[in-house]
Amino acid sequence: MVLAAIAKAIFGSANDRQVKKYLPRVAAINALEPEFEKLSDDELRAKTQEFRDQLAQGKELDDILEPAFAVVREGAKRSLGMRHFDVQLIGGMVLNNRSIAEMKTGEGKTLVATLAVYLNALPGKGVHLVTVNDYLARRDAAWMGKLYNFLGLSIGVIVHGLDDAERKAAYDADITYGTNNEFGFDYLRDNMKYSRDQMVQRGHEYAIVDEVDSILVDEARTPLIISGPSADRSSLYEMADKLIPLLGEGDFEIDEKQRSATFTDAGIEKLELALNENGQMKGGDLYDIENVALVHHLNSALRAHKMFQREKDYIVRNDEVVIIDEFTGRMMPGRRYSEGLHQALEAKEHVKIQAENQTLASITFQNYFRLYKKLNGMTGTAATEAEEFGDIYGLNVVTIPTNVPVKRIDEDDAIFRTAAEKFDEIANLIAEARGRGQPVLVGTTSIEKSEMLAEILRKKGIENIAVLNARYHEQEAFIVADAGVSGAVTIATNMAGRGTDIQLGGNLDMRIQRETEGLEGAEREAAIEEIKRTIAVDKAKVLAAGGLMIIGTERHESRRIDNQLRGRAGRQGDPGHSKFFLSLQDDLMRIFPVESMDSMLSKLGLEQGESITHPWVTKAIERAQARVEARNFDIRKNILKYDDVMNDQRKVIFAERLELMDADDVSETVNSMRREVAEDIVAKSVPHGSYPEQWNVEQLTAAAKTYLNVDVDVEAWTHEEGIDPEIVLERITNAADEFAAAKVARYTPDIMRQVEKSILLQSIDGLWREHLVTLDHLSKVIGWRGLAQRDPLTEYKREAFELFEQLLAQLRELVTTQLSHVEIQMRQPSPPPGLDLSALQDIHIDPTTGENDAESDVTGTLPRNLGPAPALSAFAAAGAAAGAGVIEADPALRPIDPKLLVGVSRNAPCPCGSGRKFKHCHGAF
Repeated sequence: MVLAAIAKAIFGSANDRQVKKYLPRVAAINALEPEFEKLSDDELRAKTQEFRDQLAQGKELDDILEPAFAVVREGAKRSLGMRHFDVQLIGGMVLNNRSIAEMKTGEGKTLVATLAVYLNALPGKGVHLVTVNDYLARRDAAWMGKLYNFLGLSIGVIVHGLDDAERKAAYDADITYGTNNEFGFDYLRDNMKYSRDQMVQRGHEYAIVDEVDSILVDEARTPLIISGPSADRSSLYEMADKLIPLLGEGDFEIDEKQRSATFTDAGIEKLELALNENGQMKGGDLYDIENVALVHHLNSALRAHKMFQREKDYIVRNDEVVIIDEFTGRMMPGRRYSEGLHQALEAKEHVKIQAENQTLASITFQNYFRLYKKLNGMTGTAATEAEEFGDIYGLNVVTIPTNVPVKRIDEDDAIFRTAAEKFDEIANLIAEARGRGQPVLVGTTSIEKSEMLAEILRKKGIENIAVLNARYHEQEAFIVADAGVSGAVTIATNMAGRGTDIQLGGNLDMRIQRETEGLEGAEREAAIEEIKRTIAVDKAKVLAAGGLMIIGTERHESRRIDNQLRGRAGRQGDPGHSKFFLSLQDDLMRIFPVESMDSMLSKLGLEQGESITHPWVTKAIERAQARVEARNFDIRKNILKYDDVMNDQRKVIFAERLELMDADDVSETVNSMRREVAEDIVAKSVPHGSYPEQWNVEQLTAAAKTYLNVDVDVEAWTHEEGIDPEIVLERITNAADEFAAAKVARYTPDIMRQVEKSILLQSIDGLWREHLVTLDHLSKVIGWRGLAQRDPLTEYKREAFELFEQLLAQLRELVTTQLSHVEIQMRQPSPPPGLDLSALQDIHIDPTTGENDAESDVTGTLPRNLGPAPALSAFAAAGAAAGAGVIEADPALRPIDPKLLVGVSRNAPCPCGSGRKFKHCHGAF
């Protein structure tokens, strides 16, 4: 340790050496400033086209970095009245180098981004700037848009509520601002559409993620999901609900820390016995792949019974299970738990079981952002997660020096025995600071604790407290902007208010926006001058009182979240103060106890009503936080390993869809599928090298009719001399090809090409959705393979691959069967019923609150974004001129009441009594 400290003092840290590499380029940019200052606005703007011409002639972005940055700096001076500092130029270069720029609060990250954004927008392939909420996307686009427009670049904004045309226009701009949710959901929706012109995104070239730690670490714990209603499975939930009460204490294990419940070996044996008696289980093992859906329902029922309490976690009202917010204690009607948990609670309480949603498309933020060819990020706190950014995203973290030295005083933590003593001391400190005019920002870990502290302060006579809950972003920005006013007391969750600077004395721009609305001319100018004078007076008072005081009411699991709170004070060389208060009753201390803390406190002599403030305590807690961070990272990394398996398959499916959408003619693909199906049915009934008397003639004849819609007399062939399996395959293949060619001749090649393309896309989508559900269920039970000394991840990869091969085989069968049986009637097309698109839902569960932060997207978006159902959309266009329209099932199929088809498994016998599987009979159309 001593040698390392000496080496660092002599040579500097690795980060210092990295920053020094950029200094010569900073000097080169500065040397260009006098020259560019002499240019007119039009001459400066013309530089954009000049740079684009140089790139077209073969130059790389790195070759024009210095002059491009110099143009942006000069453009910012003229359009924004702001000049980039030298450290901001370094930040811009870091953002051009597949890295994360860690810059302290108030160092101007929004302005820094303009350097890299401008440079990477020059090729015209699109730059995405990702923010944490719609308000910041609009604000930053409007604010920095003045600079981009001044330099001749176009800008777009993606926010909730836009239609496809508006989204496409925004993505076609040189620079596009938007939230992580909007970018991710647009990607998923694009890959649910049926033609290229319906898609809105044009690629993933370059992105800068603002508050990168929040988006790529915190929010990345939960995936983006587009879901829709699935078949009724209420009977399975009711069955699972009846089995859980049969289990005793030793039949399951509860882990509060992980919020999980699992069956023990004894519990599994009891369940298998009961399920076998009921005839509900296939095979002899509950964890066989055929029973993954059953295990999913049993796990949901176990969690519902053993981890969720009525009147605490939920209530039953009007025959519905209503969730209670764990932080506020408020009811949240309309919100439902995912993954079947809500249905399990409904079964437990014997109320009506609502339809379960089925995942139609899903992706994690990790895998979405790894689509970008060049990904970068910026934040005030990334160093503690540097390993994760490197491992998962291949991003390097560079800490950018501050423009002026930090003057904030960071005190050691104070620890109390009880939470009541801690909050009492915090209230006294706030009252003392307010008495001398010092503003205070208090960070809590939940809304409930924010409101509790506010109530304590009111009882002490402290009024006019601003309490933030991080839900109303625009309102929040105005409140945070006033947190630096003399005597202000602002209480917020630790994540609240990001993206807005706290300026001592008040935020001039925010106050002008709020207080001069409706004023014009001289009256407005006078009001602005008065605001400036008031802020100057108030700032002097706050500086004399010691600057902004930061109080943390407890430590978060992650040091990074604590650093975010602490970093709110001491911006741009301002004075400031920070201190964290803890108690032995805090969640971190209770769930993740710090080793030797009791003995340490005993040595330091902690008594009732007293606190201990000592570097030992602070360092011990930070070591505990580091262990928790490492554990959480391992969990996220393990989850990602499983998701990577699905992601590889997702890439194949999405790429195949794009290829099909781009193709004018897919006849070669469907012909190949038809021949492979012929090979499969012949191989099953006529084994290679077998004699005719060993053939399953009846099965082969039926299969040829079912899949290929051809009548073949296999029985007669068996009596021919010299007949062998190869000849049988050739005859069946030729018969199928002739039948398909006759259908093309009957309906014209143009119409059949459209039909083939539509059926292919629909079939891929339907099978992929079923595959997603199966993989989701499989991932939840595969962990039990570890008990048999088998690696769960290896087992998951193997079974997922087998399931994907099955999907491809089913796709060949489904497409071939539909095309061989499809008939086209010559009449005007009528719109198909299709999916009820209004029932589809965008879901991204906020890991900190458990709420769906995409809830505003629940309705009104997908119906206009997904486009018409594929079987008619592509086909009707070609068929309109020819008088053709609807695709209908084989009229030879037996008529059946449609009600009997609801909820039938694809592999079950068809209810019509044909003897075929449902997917090859009425379920195929």
